[in-house]
Amino acid sequence: MIREVSAMTVRNNLGELLNEVTYRHDSIVIQKSGKSVAAIVDMALFEKIRLMQNEFDDLSSKLASKAKGVEPDVLDGELQEAVKAARLSV
Repeated sequence: MIREVSAMTVRNNLGELLNEVTYRHDSIVIQKSGKSVAAIVDMALFEKIRLMQNEFDDLSSKLASKAKGVEPDVLDGELQEAVKAARLSV
């Protein structure tokens, strides 16, 4: 379950909220002045997010190195074709 709480609620109830995240695997979205600014998630989910971020960064670096010297219009066309192909294969 994802719960939204104010920053003041987090300040006053951090221990209870951490228990919800740890034992019930809930996620807490922290709001400040009505805007979502942060989240508290359990470590398993955080590790998955971190792994996905690392994979994305690696792929972005590889793509950037392969795209050196390629005209932006050509690169854009190739990327659009790759996206279409990926969507069709799902």
